[in-house]
Amino acid sequence: MSKDYKDTLQMPKTSFPMRGNLGKNEPHRQTFWFGEDIYQKRLDKNKTNQEFVLPDGPPYANGDIHIGHALNKILKDMIVRDKSMRGYYTRYVPGWDTHGLPIETALVKNEKVDRKALSTAEFRRRCENYALKQIDNQRRQFKRLGVLGEWDNPYMTMAPHYEGSQLEVFADMVEKGLVFKGLKPVFWSPSSETALAEAEIEYKDKRDASIYFTFDSVKHGAFEAGFKFLVWMIILWTIPANLALAVSSEIDYTFIEYNGTTYVLATALLEPLKEKFGWSNVTVIRHIKGKELLGLTYKHPLYDRESPVVEGHHVTIDSGTGLVHTAPGHGEDDFIIGKANNLDVLCPVDSKGHMTHESGPYEGMFIEKASKAVIDDLDEAGSLILTEHIAHSYPHDWRTKKPVIFRATDQWFASIENLKDDLMQEVKNVKWHPSWGQTRMENMIRDRESWCISRQRVWGVPIPVFYHENGEAILDADIIRHVAGLFKEHGSNIWFEWDASDLLPKGFTSEKSPNNDFQKETDILDVWFDSGTSHKGGMTDFGMPYPADLYLEGSDQYRGWFNSSLTTGVAARGKSPYKGVLTHGFVLDGEGRKMSKSMGNVVDPLKVMDQLGADILRLWVASVDYSGDVRISDSMIKQVSETYRKIRNTIRFMLGVLSDYDHTRDEVSFESMGETDRYMMVSLDRLIDKVNQNYDAYAFDDVSREINHYVTRELSAFYLDYIKDIVYIEAPNDPKRKSAQTVVYHTVLSLLKMLTPIIPHTTEEAYKTLEGNVNEESVYLENMPASGHYQDDAIEKKYRAFTTLRFNVLKALEDARNQKIIGKSLSAHVVLYPKDSQTRELLLSMHDLAQLFIVSKATIEDGQGTYDFEHVSVDVHAAKGDVCARCWQVTSVNDEGVCERCETVLDTLRSH
Repeated sequence: MSKDYKDTLQMPKTSFPMRGNLGKNEPHRQTFWFGEDIYQKRLDKNKTNQEFVLPDGPPYANGDIHIGHALNKILKDMIVRDKSMRGYYTRYVPGWDTHGLPIETALVKNEKVDRKALSTAEFRRRCENYALKQIDNQRRQFKRLGVLGEWDNPYMTMAPHYEGSQLEVFADMVEKGLVFKGLKPVFWSPSSETALAEAEIEYKDKRDASIYFTFDSVKHGAFEAGFKFLVWMIILWTIPANLALAVSSEIDYTFIEYNGTTYVLATALLEPLKEKFGWSNVTVIRHIKGKELLGLTYKHPLYDRESPVVEGHHVTIDSGTGLVHTAPGHGEDDFIIGKANNLDVLCPVDSKGHMTHESGPYEGMFIEKASKAVIDDLDEAGSLILTEHIAHSYPHDWRTKKPVIFRATDQWFASIENLKDDLMQEVKNVKWHPSWGQTRMENMIRDRESWCISRQRVWGVPIPVFYHENGEAILDADIIRHVAGLFKEHGSNIWFEWDASDLLPKGFTSEKSPNNDFQKETDILDVWFDSGTSHKGGMTDFGMPYPADLYLEGSDQYRGWFNSSLTTGVAARGKSPYKGVLTHGFVLDGEGRKMSKSMGNVVDPLKVMDQLGADILRLWVASVDYSGDVRISDSMIKQVSETYRKIRNTIRFMLGVLSDYDHTRDEVSFESMGETDRYMMVSLDRLIDKVNQNYDAYAFDDVSREINHYVTRELSAFYLDYIKDIVYIEAPNDPKRKSAQTVVYHTVLSLLKMLTPIIPHTTEEAYKTLEGNVNEESVYLENMPASGHYQDDAIEKKYRAFTTLRFNVLKALEDARNQKIIGKSLSAHVVLYPKDSQTRELLLSMHDLAQLFIVSKATIEDGQGTYDFEHVSVDVHAAKGDVCARCWQVTSVNDEGVCERCETVLDTLRSH
């Protein structure tokens, strides 16, 4: 029986476990980070350096975080960590969007609060308390993701100082004449009972009745008496508000006679409509231009009302009849046409979507019911030609998911038209990632005239406008700044608790209010105005410079936060609040479907973290191309877990190799290293360069891919396999062993640094095991490794070529093992037959060829081998000799069963 030499081997030893048990252990890492204030220590280290500003686009303070939140926050944290470890002074101030309808609704539904039983101020206090609870919950969950930041000092849109800052931006806009009040049709949500901005609208298919019907002519000019205008429309509840018919001057129209009745319609639509109606024996009477119809009048079929035919800039012959129903109170184009023709703005619908007394017989009906009644009445009046149902894209309230309407009401607006040139120029100055973001934002701005900034709710920042006794608004920047100061000191609830006289500057009087009786505006500012002014309340007020380096949010924010921030920033300061914009897509399930509780395909980040760990989620984020929509599923998470396991176990092996390594004592210089070790230092340098470039481009999937490829190909499949014979077998202080350990040390430390933005819990855990060989309290306090220290093009080119040959030999060894020619690769003798002089020269130049192939013997000969490859053929034989009991090489051994090399090592060990 041979002697057991196990105790003489330098086997890896480390406290870094194979299994991370991340769900349980990550909170310990976080306790250390927050307890020792590692975030602040990193800032202190960088305090005199260049600043990098990444403000937080505020998530809404309601409910647990979802996978989209996780994607967003992890991306931000990866950038903050990378920039900080690159030396930039990079703060992360979290923020929350706290106002708006969802909290009002949650309070009523979830908290069972009786809104009508409370004063406005008390209801707002309840909303604030609810929001604070939601913030505490989400803050805990965001921190669980491993996100570092100023969690004890976030910005909140409901905080008094933030509200005051918001009004200061509003004052700047008022001072520049950008704010006005007007009666205009706006998106109105009956389900929310408030006006909405375009950013709060989403389009979904809706099935509605569409009808063809007629208006009888009254003033018919030179045309046949008693003809009918043929009209098509969908939004039928607006028919009571009809005040005009629009035609296009340059479109051709035709008078026809069918079954004894004369109609007028667009010429181009005659044939398709004849087919649709089943009309035969139609007689064409005459053709005219649309301008000949202008000035004619017609009678409304349901009301004693005569209305005109007017010019319509929006009339086309793509569909319909070429004559367009016009209700100035219910459409933007209609409103413009009505204004041009001095029409009234009739809007017989209330805030809840019910018809008013102005609609006559439909009073009290909800608009959907009114639409059905209108069809019946048109039919009874003999006006209805055809009813059919169609599916069409229709605007919906993005919160309640219910249809909205166009409704003319008095609202406050911010002028986009007056800012358009400046906005468009600033969009060109911004660096967009991806580049198509510029075009998208330009399109958002180009066709927009104004932004409706008033909302008919109570949980928000009051619009700081007072009214004279005659009803005229007091829109004064200085007064608004005065109110802003009061809000900063007392909070915005005072608007609902104090009299107007207490809110106005002391001694304020006006000849328009001889009794000093002033009223307060009851509307609040759009919540997008709240978050859109975070460049002040959440950035410059926190001591950060303007503009920010980067805004990062989901692609839906082109119509939301990016848009409102740009508008308020340019309006107040003449410059975009961001130099760059980076967007990510939505998170879908594994099959590309939107996540839905009803479908059971929701991936809960809290469960993933509890079961697998936040680092698995973070590695998933770093592995996807987030510039578009991304997918996640159990199988994808499993795949990411396998990648993580490979990285972790590779790090674990390297840490084990360093168990007896003291960097200050044992480091071997690059020049003194063996060739293979030097190649690995060059390869590491190349990896560092690629990783740093990809971090600069925010290409985290490329960072992940490069590191994973390096770990798999360069380390696991090559170098770490190669050095086992050296680090296990050689004497502890052998120069070759210390050289390999030096390479491993630099490699693992560089990997830990480069991986810290992605899997910080794991790198922190591993870093702790390097105590004595590192100088910092935390890996986050290390600087990112820099490239350019180890460059040798010749050795890199040589080893790239050798890697291909080595892969060929490994394939031959695998086949020989399958055929039982050898067992382990160390039992092999490999014979190589180079096919060309360059290959022969390469093989002859390699040191430790057998060790590089992990075989006992490797020889180079002339001839042809069994295994044939492009540049070499190979034979694999069983090595001749005995197996060394210590290193397992097949060679000649002494009486103790060990080879000459091991005998020398054992003598060295005995002498110590």
